[in-house]
Amino acid sequence: MESVLTGKQKRFLRSLGSTMDPVVQIGKAGVVETVVDSARDVLAARELIKVRVLQNSPAEPGTAIAELAEAVQAELVQVIGRNGLLFKPNPEKSKIELP
Repeated sequence: MESVLTGKQKRFLRSLGSTMDPVVQIGKAGVVETVVDSARDVLAARELIKVRVLQNSPAEPGTAIAELAEAVQAELVQVIGRNGLLFKPNPEKSKIELP
């Protein structure tokens, strides 16, 4: 998916995400349908979520988070270690105002 966020917008989202706790975890099953559904639901409610890839995940953290981002059609903001930040604006009720 082609990135539609500017550098400034990504910086803004990273600053918001720095204090967040991971709400979706990718475990030993990898990116399965239940993880995708869970991420989709939380993204609809929050727009910006932190995803954690557990130690027992079969895929590399960057790969697993990118795969999840593509599955839910979200923007991959960043990956640091085993954590990633996903953003998907909600067209009906937008919570996050991008700069």
